[in-house]
Amino acid sequence: MADPPACCAACATCLLCPYSCRWITAKKEKRKGLRTTKCDCSWFLFLFCVFLFTLVWLYFAIIILNDFHNFNEFIFKQRKLWLDWSLVLLIATAVLISYSSVLLVLALCLQLCGQPLKLHWLHKILLILTALVVAAAFTGLGIKWAEEWKSARISLQATGPFLHIGVVGGMTLLAWPLASFVYRTRNTGLKVFLLLVYCTVMIALYLAPLGITSPCLMEENQLPPKPALVGHRGAPMLAPENTLMSLHKAVDCDVQVFETDVMVSADGVPFLMHDEELTRTTNVQAVFPERAALNSTAFNWTDLQQLDAGSWFLERRPFPTVQSLSAGDRQQATKQRIPSLGQALEAAKQSNISIMFDLRPENHSDYQSFVNATLAVILQSGIPLEQVLWLPDGFREQVKQQAPGVQQVYGRKRLQNEKEPLLHVNLPYQDMSSEEIRQYRQDNISVNLYVVNQPWLFSVLWCSGVSSVTTNACQVLKEMKQPIWLLPSSTYLMIWIVVDCVSFLTILWAFLLLKKCSHRRRPAESETDVLLTKINSLMQE
Repeated sequence: MADPPACCAACATCLLCPYSCRWITAKKEKRKGLRTTKCDCSWFLFLFCVFLFTLVWLYFAIIILNDFHNFNEFIFKQRKLWLDWSLVLLIATAVLISYSSVLLVLALCLQLCGQPLKLHWLHKILLILTALVVAAAFTGLGIKWAEEWKSARISLQATGPFLHIGVVGGMTLLAWPLASFVYRTRNTGLKVFLLLVYCTVMIALYLAPLGITSPCLMEENQLPPKPALVGHRGAPMLAPENTLMSLHKAVDCDVQVFETDVMVSADGVPFLMHDEELTRTTNVQAVFPERAALNSTAFNWTDLQQLDAGSWFLERRPFPTVQSLSAGDRQQATKQRIPSLGQALEAAKQSNISIMFDLRPENHSDYQSFVNATLAVILQSGIPLEQVLWLPDGFREQVKQQAPGVQQVYGRKRLQNEKEPLLHVNLPYQDMSSEEIRQYRQDNISVNLYVVNQPWLFSVLWCSGVSSVTTNACQVLKEMKQPIWLLPSSTYLMIWIVVDCVSFLTILWAFLLLKKCSHRRRPAESETDVLLTKINSLMQE
């Protein structure tokens, strides 16, 4: 196999060493008569597939970052170990994608330089391990976190147009090594097969925008109002969750609703707490070590007031934003205690924001008494009842009778034979499509979706017309003045046509140019072959 003129022996040697682990020069490699075999081609195809597989996983890893705090909480609940597992995920994924990318680039460059693709056995083992690790990651995702597949589908509404451009660009660049291989190989069947596959893929990509939809493909004057922000347990990236400090930080972020979770102590005092146990967000293990594993409702209010509900935030750093807190905020965090529902209602009333809460645990034997105690605190607080959003389904009719002014929020979609029309729904963002959001908006039903932390997701829901979103990142979403991107359909159509035309012309140029280069090499190769034949005959004589 002859070297193309543009590729010097030194460059070819530099490419051969890391790919084949053969520490000899390219000239010696050539003299040994090594060529790319069918087995080598199969390993190159496997390398290409592993690269794509890992690239898809990288995309998933970036998408699931929106919900990764839930995963961290799940691991803590199971193992009592707190760690930001998103860093582990991103580092591991970066290593895998970097390794497969480097190998693929080396292989493509070797092909352009006319060198054999002799992948070393160590690389083969590592590629197999990479494929197994990524396959295990996808399998685990499907078993334990299946809702993230819905998140991936939603993400395509934000990334679809740009992914299309990127994939078309990547496949266009692939035309160069493909053309080089086609003009070098003498296997006609393999040539035809590769060209048919490549042409089929490119035609599919050129027509892919016909199936790409996004709510952000609209005119600017059609953009719905910006969704209101609901602080998930306050502002948990800026202060310890479910504390008064978190509520005030949420107010500073212009949230309209403070979302929290309520439990009732053993002596009947409703207080703010998400977990059934106190171990994650308090120092209960230090203060009451023998009772640390008990349910939060087993403690009386006097005991709960002895617990530090803020220092864990600085020690465990549940979000990267904790590192950037000011000295004053750090000191304030260490002084936080578990607030009662009455204290939270008073703060919400003074800040003129609404409060929305779940009442936990719903399977408790004394749940009705929890409802009664909570209603009593609400009615005694003096807060306007329209500022209270009631989420629990248990004893909802009783709540409507005793506090008819409280806004009822349902954690389900409306039914076909709904007796009483729904006015407010609160659902995971994966459970509602853009079409359903638009329909609910037309029917004057307020839709709140949770938990939305990433700007790309907020942008998609904004374009869809959602009423509000529950978020951990109120300080980020507050600063967004418009969606990340907004394109009129006509503009996207023009971009689509231009990208496809440029891609087609580039591919055509690549094949024509390399065909011309291959014709120039053939006479020199023929003369070399004749000369080598004569020398061989003289040596035999």
